[in-house]
Amino acid sequence: MLGAVAYDAKVVPIWEGFRAHFVASGLPFDFVLYSNYERQVEAQLRGELDVAWNSPLAWLQTVRAARASHRRAEAIAMRDTDRDLTSVVLVRAQGPISDVAGLAGKRIGVGAADSPQATLIPLEALAEAGVTGTVVRHDLLLGKHGDHVGGEREAVKALLAGSVDCACIIDGNHLAFVREGLFAAAELRVVLTTAPYDHCNFTVLDDAPPAVARFRELLLAMSYDDPRVRPLLDLEGLKAWLPGRTTGYALLERAVDRFGMP
Repeated sequence: MLGAVAYDAKVVPIWEGFRAHFVASGLPFDFVLYSNYERQVEAQLRGELDVAWNSPLAWLQTVRAARASHRRAEAIAMRDTDRDLTSVVLVRAQGPISDVAGLAGKRIGVGAADSPQATLIPLEALAEAGVTGTVVRHDLLLGKHGDHVGGEREAVKALLAGSVDCACIIDGNHLAFVREGLFAAAELRVVLTTAPYDHCNFTVLDDAPPAVARFRELLLAMSYDDPRVRPLLDLEGLKAWLPGRTTGYALLERAVDRFGMP
């Protein structure tokens, strides 16, 4: 049994497709969708899920809750596109702020309070650079941990309107927002790029059933060259599943230690 969060309508066809693939491969498989990651984390800790498709913040929530009860969480797999991401802090190209130091005491536009990529991680990067200011949050779809672009888009709109002095977003959305015409490439510029970090992973606990090993084996065996699975990989935004790693969550851990768990 897998748990996933319904952050978008496409989540249903994604996991229906994966269920068909796993069942056809001889693995009994089903999934449960949750409205937010906190409920999913609680369900896994109660033993209702064998594996959870977790945001980086949900991973950290699971690790810390498991540790408190003398249990262990493990990240068993992730997408190739979950590794080595960065977030950026944008300012108006023709505005008065020329570097990150110029943001001290300014209005810092971020995404939702629980977004690792648009709030926690960039705020930590700014703090480590010695910069603090007035944080202006855009709390769209709390509980989804920023697995949508709503809060980031609103932060950029606020920057364009002049109601904040910068906007914190994931680098991939920087490019996507230019393509969709939200702003021109020369209209905003980057004054800070965070260190690389990792995003989602499949999380299991130390009492996971043996079938989880087969689940991981089938994941890692998926090939983008296989026309039967390529549509599933495209829907989930990857070319290959990779083994899970946890070194890429250090920046988020420091952010949570500094600002607290949202």
